[in-house]
Amino acid sequence: MATPKRRISHARTHNRKAKFIGALRAPQFTTCPRCGESVQTYRACGNCGYYRGRKVLKIASEEE
Repeated sequence: MATPKRRISHARTHNRKAKFIGALRAPQFTTCPRCGESVQTYRACGNCGYYRGRKVLKIASEEE
């Protein structure tokens, strides 16, 4: 197993971690064109059950 030649400084470690954490983002949201509910992108709407104009989920309120 390889061993490092020199100790890595705290500043170098913190800079590397700061770049990684800065690249993380919160999930993006958009509005459903059918019902206007806020929906995470590339997900089916939990309110009406549609994704890209097609019905993909059965909603409990519609089954009653």
